[in-house]
Amino acid sequence: MGNFSALGGAEFDAAIIGGGIIGCGVARDLALRGLSVALIEKGDFGGATTAGSTRLIHGGLRYLEMLDFALVRMDLREREILLRNAPHLVKPLEFRIPFVGHSWFFQQKMRAGLCLYDLLSYDKSVPNHRFVSAAETMRDEPSLAREGCTGSASYYDAQVCLPERLALENVIDAERHGAIVRNYAEVVGVARSSGRIRALRARDVDSGEEAEVRAKVFVNATGPWFDRVSERMGAVQSRRIRTTKGIHLACAPMIQKANVLFSPVDGRLFFAIPLLGTTWISTTDTDFRDDPGGVRAGDGDIEYLLRSVEPFFPDVRRLALYSTSAGVRALVKRDGSESSVSRLHKVEQTEPGVVSILGGKITGYRAIAEDASDAVCKVLGVSANCSTAVLPLPGTGNAETLYGSRWSGVKALMEEYGSIGAEAVFAAREEYCSHLDDYMFRRAAHAFSPDFGASVAAEALRGLSRELGWDEARRAAEWGRVAAAAEKASVKSYPGIVPSL
Repeated sequence: MGNFSALGGAEFDAAIIGGGIIGCGVARDLALRGLSVALIEKGDFGGATTAGSTRLIHGGLRYLEMLDFALVRMDLREREILLRNAPHLVKPLEFRIPFVGHSWFFQQKMRAGLCLYDLLSYDKSVPNHRFVSAAETMRDEPSLAREGCTGSASYYDAQVCLPERLALENVIDAERHGAIVRNYAEVVGVARSSGRIRALRARDVDSGEEAEVRAKVFVNATGPWFDRVSERMGAVQSRRIRTTKGIHLACAPMIQKANVLFSPVDGRLFFAIPLLGTTWISTTDTDFRDDPGGVRAGDGDIEYLLRSVEPFFPDVRRLALYSTSAGVRALVKRDGSESSVSRLHKVEQTEPGVVSILGGKITGYRAIAEDASDAVCKVLGVSANCSTAVLPLPGTGNAETLYGSRWSGVKALMEEYGSIGAEAVFAAREEYCSHLDDYMFRRAAHAFSPDFGASVAAEALRGLSRELGWDEARRAAEWGRVAAAAEKASVKSYPGIVPSL
């Protein structure tokens, strides 16, 4: 928060491009080590790949079959760190693997896999796996297909309902420790001398103001935009990233437990889980070569998920479809089918003074950020240890709300602004919210409601208009942004008339 021109001050130790959860994690890590840090993100913090994730914090049971033991172990360790350091955002979640028409061999394979999963999470705080009878399975999940059901397996991972807020709290802590952070700031050019980058030219997307961001080291944490940003920075290299699309469906409530299912279409593992009052069905995995900013769910993607889940939950096509979401994964480029490509990350110095983060998944963001921060410190010749594994995030202390211990700041505004207005004003004052959709979909969970938040948007708009001084034209533009997001998510019920203030 603050003036955009602050980016153009003294030379930073590190400038990070990309405010997804990994870039936000790097900013926090480096700031906690005492380095001077700038973080710029062309959209909203956590608003792209982070927001388009499956919203799970998990080791990845399917990666055992790929023999990706290092990835699974890292993510299981990171799951425990997040359960401890962000309990208001990351919660334990029981998963069931229903055995519906599955062979004895399949069940034994699951038994072996779950035993190995428990061994790799030897430091866990959640229960070990167990096997559940058919009667208990059907009692716990009454919508599950009864014919051919012989029981289920139960194990635990974790869920982060709003990963955007997890990214946000990393940004908040980074700024508390001296970082300069800006969303809606796009890299539009670079300055080079003696064969290396010396500065970035950043532009405020909303105002058009520009600033030169000078740094000793630059971190490319742009995820699926990596190759595009590298080209803009003048790097000459072949494509390093393979991008794949994943889409999700938010439907009317149907299930009681998180379910791990195997698609009869192609055998892929996918999920049907409870999320913020919806049934959340995810995800697809298909190559995507267009601009990640334009990704959206297609009819074929939706049909694939419905065909995949229908043999297990036959009533799925009778459900009201609330919304869809889509994200683009950034994977280290490798041949093979989309689902067979490892999610293990790489951190490399791709050119002098540029540390690049390739690949990775949301669960391991903190460890990935630690690796990248270590690389930055090595380039700078700085000896400074990572502390993010032991230091809680800012909201830790009250696990009852998404705001955690920061909830008192929201409550203090409620008498004047109402509950929704108070959240929106707090978001503008304390959480880098500069647009209505920032609050509606990334500071709060209104996108998961049946009407995509239409019933509360007017109150949020009133609060933000008062706080930020929006005139009638700006209010109409902000309403239009939210309506466009609803249309992209295939929700047609969003009202087209801007409410009066």
